[in-house]
Amino acid sequence: MGSIRADGIQTGRLAPADYDVHFSDIHAPLSKHEAIVESERCYFCHDAPCQTACPTSIDIPLFIREISTGNNLGAAETILSANIMGGMCARVCPTETLCEEACVREHAEGKPVKIGLLQRHATDALMASGKQPFRRAPSTGKKIAVIGGGPAGLACAHKLSELGNAVTVFEAKDKLGGLNEYGIAAYKSTDDFAQREVDFILALGGIEVKTQHALGCTIDIGTLRQEFDAVFVGVGLSGVNKLGIEGEENLEGVIDAVKYIADLRQAKDLSALPVGRHVVVIGGGMTAIDAAVQSKKLGAEHVTIVYRRGQSDMKASAYEQEVAQINGVTIKTFAQPSALMGESGKISAVRFDETDIVAGRLTSTGGHYTLPADMVLTAIGQVFVPDGLGGADALTLEGGRIKVDAEHRTSVKGLWAGGDCIAGGQDLTVAAVEDGKQAALSIHHALNR
Repeated sequence: MGSIRADGIQTGRLAPADYDVHFSDIHAPLSKHEAIVESERCYFCHDAPCQTACPTSIDIPLFIREISTGNNLGAAETILSANIMGGMCARVCPTETLCEEACVREHAEGKPVKIGLLQRHATDALMASGKQPFRRAPSTGKKIAVIGGGPAGLACAHKLSELGNAVTVFEAKDKLGGLNEYGIAAYKSTDDFAQREVDFILALGGIEVKTQHALGCTIDIGTLRQEFDAVFVGVGLSGVNKLGIEGEENLEGVIDAVKYIADLRQAKDLSALPVGRHVVVIGGGMTAIDAAVQSKKLGAEHVTIVYRRGQSDMKASAYEQEVAQINGVTIKTFAQPSALMGESGKISAVRFDETDIVAGRLTSTGGHYTLPADMVLTAIGQVFVPDGLGGADALTLEGGRIKVDAEHRTSVKGLWAGGDCIAGGQDLTVAAVEDGKQAALSIHHALNR
């Protein structure tokens, strides 16, 4: 077994039993008694601000009232009718900046009702029961292609199938789930929950799945538009931004954080996953936080997140930043990388230029410092890659993503889109689910009016 004191990227930095402990559920689920007590804290507000703050408009007061009366399955149906991925969203949704931040008790006492944990309590109960609360409507005779098996695509497919349409989901990878399967920190989604939720969604029926079908490789939009009555695009953001500095492409140990998290999520044995002793993570969003915390949990001794602006400007919420710091991650701000230094072809250090905001613009102060690093994880944002759109020449982009109208229709007739790949996409599971649901309603109306 590798030693935690050893420099360089190593496997097995922890004792075998430590991996299970470090990657156990970050939040223990509520017990039956705890759920009842917590549900009774709710004021069951009329025109509840928590519901307004939820991108999928879950009737939060109703499902909490149902929990308070012991009707967990009814509560779950209330949740899933609005958000079919309510189980995962209960685990990864930034409730602290959405529903819980809007909670009346948060404003009055600084202690909101634990909406996320209550949502998980209900949806977990339904999943454990094996019951399927949804039924398909009679067949409409319509066929819809859904490109992308992430949250937007799955939500769109489920709603379309529920309404009686036949759906085929085309997914580039070998598993459905998108970032829920490949991009969420392992301690947020334990016990293979992402795939169990996928199985629950598909159990409705009427949804054919074709994995390892990538847009621009094995499928193209032009052909799909001819074979199906409508097409929904929910391909997410498959590209990543680059630092654009020397050494990024050829120094061993400089790794895309998205890929690193995906490898971790698919690893059968976490002790076999290599990690450095000195890890530097560049970026300020959720990917940066997840990569940093998981590196620490894998046994890295020093993990530092460096962000070019101030901490309040980081896309990761204050809660997520606190999670990182509690786990021993150092957060340094107002610095951007200017050089990657290597020895014998391996990363050894990163030079950072200190920055400041002057007249609203990011500016170099002239100062700099160097951090030792045997692993650098880059997490400076993902980008939409429009490969495979050749069959949709008139497709309009805006800000590098697909432009859609209020009903998620693109500029091409018969083509809808949603999730992170559209202009204005919020890079949130819950927002992607809402996009998919609303697009499905629009598609169904357009095909069956």
